[in-house]
Amino acid sequence: MGMAAEASLNHSMDIAVQHYSSLFRLPSHRKVLFFLAVLCVGGGFFSVVLVSPSLWQSGICLGFGLFTLSFLADYFTNLFFIKKDTIFDLRRTLALSLFGWGAWFFFTLLGVLIGLAFGFSWSVRLCLLGFSAAMILRLLVFSSTTLMGYTRLLASSFFQPLLSVIPFVVFWTYVGYPFRSYMLLFFAVSFAVSVVAPFAFLFLVNRVGEKALGMPPMSLFKAFMLNWVLNLNAPFEELLEKLGEQRDIKASLLKFDTAKGKVALVVPSVHPGPFRNVGSSVLPSLLKSSIEKELGCIVSVPHGLLGHEFDLVSQAENRKIVSSVAEALRDLDVFDVKVSPFVKVTNGIATACCQVFGDSAFMSFTLAPKTIEDLPDELGCFVRQEASKHGLNLCAVVNAHNSIDREVEMLDSLDALKDVAVRCFEKVVSIERLSLSVGSATVLPKEFSLEDGMGAGGITAVVIGSGERKTVYVVIDGNNMVSGLREKILASLCSMGFDDGEVFTTDTHAVSALVLRSHGYHAIGELMDNKKLIDYIKTAAAEAKVNMGTARFSCCEITVPNVKVIGGKQLESLCILIEKALHRAKMSAVALFTFSGLLLMLLLLLV
Repeated sequence: MGMAAEASLNHSMDIAVQHYSSLFRLPSHRKVLFFLAVLCVGGGFFSVVLVSPSLWQSGICLGFGLFTLSFLADYFTNLFFIKKDTIFDLRRTLALSLFGWGAWFFFTLLGVLIGLAFGFSWSVRLCLLGFSAAMILRLLVFSSTTLMGYTRLLASSFFQPLLSVIPFVVFWTYVGYPFRSYMLLFFAVSFAVSVVAPFAFLFLVNRVGEKALGMPPMSLFKAFMLNWVLNLNAPFEELLEKLGEQRDIKASLLKFDTAKGKVALVVPSVHPGPFRNVGSSVLPSLLKSSIEKELGCIVSVPHGLLGHEFDLVSQAENRKIVSSVAEALRDLDVFDVKVSPFVKVTNGIATACCQVFGDSAFMSFTLAPKTIEDLPDELGCFVRQEASKHGLNLCAVVNAHNSIDREVEMLDSLDALKDVAVRCFEKVVSIERLSLSVGSATVLPKEFSLEDGMGAGGITAVVIGSGERKTVYVVIDGNNMVSGLREKILASLCSMGFDDGEVFTTDTHAVSALVLRSHGYHAIGELMDNKKLIDYIKTAAAEAKVNMGTARFSCCEITVPNVKVIGGKQLESLCILIEKALHRAKMSAVALFTFSGLLLMLLLLLV
């Protein structure tokens, strides 16, 4: 996949994550209850006082009656109808009623204003139209987000509006509004419309996905909701399993043994996405923690070159990678002791860093201080061919993924990346190999959370000594880094006596779709205190230097067969499907709900 295709896929994925992250978080239970009370009491009061100020006491009674019955209806709905539902607890049910009341009072107060000019009957008519809107909204939300049967679905949707309309009817009777038999006809038709309209809407939206991927978009939405609300990844991963394709996955491994401990660098050809805890999003920290526990070593997992098309579909596929890497590292014998000095080449656009360990190379790329996102496998193939020309049997290729300024200009950078790779190889292979020493350390900053952009893997520093020169590689478990921070980190490390180094992020998507912003995540250094971050990095580097010892090493590349990834074509289709479904939803909503409103309004003219 080339740079243009990679950029297109990343753009599609960013849009999908943006829609995902727009699933806002609801206020606390206490705040929802407070807002509901204010809306019901205030709405009931003003709907009476604006018509007849002398009836202000009736307005207060109406408002408190609406709030009390609405709360009791939701309480019993949760107690009897949706007790076992995984998403809707009482807080979310009350929040749904809050939005329902928002729609209901919009029509009610509009009716009051119209009624001041054309008669009280318009207040009644538009209030009943709001009642229908609330029923439609509740059924639409419940049917979109839950797996309830039809009986419980209808009961959950209609019980609260039906109970809440009683205070209005009592008030209208109190002021002498003449009820006609058409009122009963309206309730019957309103019930029918409130059932047909939401299901027709869902049918039209689902048709988009069934034609494109054989998958209804509302199934995706329900899986999104379960992940968003309960952090459940299985429902969404089941859908990805249906879309995925089998691939053989490679991983480059570097293992170091010293008297003070073992160190491993693992570069899997897997993209750590698509978001949160779904698929391979947590793979970098999972590899690190699992292998450290199993083998008793410090593990660092920088980002490879591949993009979202190599997202794994499930945790089962993650376990395949972890198991294969752990087994390979356990069986890998170390024997080499010579390493080249660290070489860095830049051409003003791209920068390549390289060290040669025996007959294997470790090379990284960055476009810092410009934005660097996912790089295509085309670059990896080119680098491996160049390595072979220089007699190197293996080359672990890393995307430093360490600069983002929100202005992505990567389409013309491939030639520049290839240029620095060629020059870097020419320089590094001509340098004398020196004795190797290695040290490593990990720091887990407690005050930096996933929402801040820091994954569970924390900060790992690996110091490579070649003769008297010391190079430090810093790997931060995050998704990219604010532009300019890399340079500050490297300057601070040089002030500690290190000769050079590079800063990587793992590109973990465990931090994605957690915050309300365009990309759905905070890059390293965007929200967190940069001084504290650099202090943590310096602590890890200093500890790694203390842990240094003469080392032996070995490198290998393994292949994990039959691993299911999402695939570029399927992933882009999935992202585009979300856009198409949203477009169809907007079109269908306007048509269906406008027609439903007009039909009910015509009937209300008889009331």
